[in-house]
Amino acid sequence: MRVLDHPETPLHTNGVENDIRENVIRRKISFGTRSEAGRAARDAYAGGKKTCQKLGLPFWDYLRNRLGVAGAPDVPRLADLIRQRAATQQPDI
Repeated sequence: MRVLDHPETPLHTNGVENDIRENVIRRKISFGTRSEAGRAARDAYAGGKKTCQKLGLPFWDYLRNRLGVAGAPDVPRLADLIRQRAATQQPDI
């Protein structure tokens, strides 16, 4: 009954399933990709998009910055943002 001491603890472990649901729906609608390179590109795009979403960072700002689009906002690397977030959160005990 650890959840009674820590009400912020989720009552389920469906977080990962929720993370991939969007990919599964897109794959079913489009009948997958035509090549392994297409699958890898889709997975990289979806992973970056989901990470930005979890960090509260607009994905298009991140993508435009990485592609070097003129006028794009300066966005730190995702790895740096994740480290900052991990350093500021309280450990679960």
